[in-house]
Amino acid sequence: MRIGIDIMGGDYAPEAIILGSSLAYNELPDDVQLVLIGHEEQIRSICQKHAIPVENFEIIHASQQINMGDYPIKAFSQKTDSSIVVGFKMLKTGMIDSFASAGNTGAMLVGAMQVIKSVPGIIRPAIAAAMPRMAENPMLLLDIGLNPDCRPDVLYQYAILGKIYARDIFGIAEPRIGLLNIGSEEEKGNLLTKSTFQAMKDTTDFNFCGNVEGNDLFGNKVDVIVCDGFVGNVMLKEAEAFYALIRKRKIADSFFEKFNFVNYGGTPVLGVNAPVIIGHGISNDTAVKNMVLHSIDVAKANITGKIKEAFK
Repeated sequence: MRIGIDIMGGDYAPEAIILGSSLAYNELPDDVQLVLIGHEEQIRSICQKHAIPVENFEIIHASQQINMGDYPIKAFSQKTDSSIVVGFKMLKTGMIDSFASAGNTGAMLVGAMQVIKSVPGIIRPAIAAAMPRMAENPMLLLDIGLNPDCRPDVLYQYAILGKIYARDIFGIAEPRIGLLNIGSEEEKGNLLTKSTFQAMKDTTDFNFCGNVEGNDLFGNKVDVIVCDGFVGNVMLKEAEAFYALIRKRKIADSFFEKFNFVNYGGTPVLGVNAPVIIGHGISNDTAVKNMVLHSIDVAKANITGKIKEAFK
């Protein structure tokens, strides 16, 4: 298995990405090779600086870089030898089995949608995030920002995507699915959630447990919470703000430390034809390590293949 990593993506690239890749290398299974995609001279220089054996990796030279402030569509079409574009070309042709980047999120989404493309049958792919809770496994929230406006059939598909991911990554045999709403009653909500509830309530495609509210986010009522990308992104950012407040007040608690994004590394784009993992732009070496290891988990679990089978 070959895991592609965008070395030039992120606020602290390329150094933090190379250091994180080196940390990941120390935990790799024997059948996994890391492919570093970026400016070769910079990669070799940083490896030499930190006494990292460059032979631990395969290096694919990319002469350009899509910066965090670049307009995604324009940059993707003009910077054809950038690390992100080269990575997606390699993923499409099967030269790598997964592609991960902490770089320009918009450019990553352009590549996922225009180069890798949606799985046939998927109306709109989603980005999913693992949210900490008191239970052993985290809770999965989707969508968290890819699609701010959704239809009931899109949310229905999100439930199927969430079921597959929670089952095969979190190890939950029959994930419980909840629809995020302003009340638990069937008649509550806006037109979108009311219509989605009617579509979900008698389904046999997944274990639908009804409406859930915002105060269920960190509880054990369900394993997957489905919502549109606008609401999901607000929920995710509130969780991040909560963790920042805890740190600012110097509160030390092992559970609250689970809210630190570095523990998760990256979030998958679910519903496209190959594994794509998007990391946080401020990722440090630990976050990059976990992004790489998560990429391996997603590829080994064959999440993409199982989604294709579900929507065949």
